[in-house]
Amino acid sequence: MTTDQETSIVNQIIGGDTQAFALLVDRYKNLVFTLAIRMLKNREEAEEVSQDTFIKVYKALPKFKGDSKLSTWVYKVAYNTCLDRIKKNKRRFNEVAIDSFKDFQLKTIDNAFDAMEIAEQQQTIQDCLQQLASKDSFLLSLFYFEELSLEEISKVVNMEANTVKVNIHRARKRLTNILKQRMEPETIQSYERARS
Repeated sequence: MTTDQETSIVNQIIGGDTQAFALLVDRYKNLVFTLAIRMLKNREEAEEVSQDTFIKVYKALPKFKGDSKLSTWVYKVAYNTCLDRIKKNKRRFNEVAIDSFKDFQLKTIDNAFDAMEIAEQQQTIQDCLQQLASKDSFLLSLFYFEELSLEEISKVVNMEANTVKVNIHRARKRLTNILKQRMEPETIQSYERARS
């Protein structure tokens, strides 16, 4: 959606056009739900948070200044709504040892994936993302699946771009650790022997 289209839709919604709001919801509902389920890891809560997100978007739309893309602003509302739900449920992000890998081990996982089928890879990654802390899964989803830039992500999560970059790097290491645990030991040993 271009900036002019976004401005037009925002103005229509503020003017009371329910069809324009339905268009906005339809455009972003899958993305909001995907982000919510990655953070909350519970389908029912993700559905509720998605609805809450769009209620908040509707109420706050007059405050939207256009400093960022509308999609970035909607992501930010969704992210904050998820955080509110997590706090409400008194859940805490699970912390995983940060520097448990050597850099060459990251490459081991990448090359071992070459032996897997694409569909199997995608399912494995999705399963492993669910095992990550909500924050890690959310950041990786924004960066790799939604293809947001570091600057856009920094606006969504209220962090400096460099902090986002470090957090994504650490989340990638955690994901690598989980992936390594799921892979066949023979595949890993074979690859490590070939590298020696």
